[in-house]
Amino acid sequence: MKNTHSKVGIIVGALIIVAVLVGIFIQKPKIETHEPAPAYSGDTSNLVSVSLVPGQAVSGMLTVSGTLKGAYFFEANAVGQVLDAEKNVLKSFPLTATTDWMTAEPVSFSGTIDLVGVPLGAGYIRIHNDNPSGEPANDRYIDIPVIFQ
Repeated sequence: MKNTHSKVGIIVGALIIVAVLVGIFIQKPKIETHEPAPAYSGDTSNLVSVSLVPGQAVSGMLTVSGTLKGAYFFEANAVGQVLDAEKNVLKSFPLTATTDWMTAEPVSFSGTIDLVGVPLGAGYIRIHNDNPSGEPANDRYIDIPVIFQ
């Protein structure tokens, strides 16, 4: 009887080991896919700081502020834009220099964005230089991906 119980125990143990090994080899490998983290794009070398974080959820009336270098301002103004996911302009708003704009040094700015009525979902807030020449070659911008709520 003792011999029968030990044989059954060995067989059960062997079956468990086989089941575990089969499970390991049959299991499909998990391939992890990650969406790339949202990031600033465009003329990012001239962005010193901005109050918006890539991927941030935004809504309502929103004040944005930051610091730019690279002569984004003309007469103390730059342009802010609200863009949809395909980068079509939905709204524009003024950005105003809050420090001396006639300098080669970084310039701080502030502006208020009205996001009321903007379609919900992914989009961008664009900081665009004031380009009085109208020449496309002089256009510079920084896009910040956001989620409109």
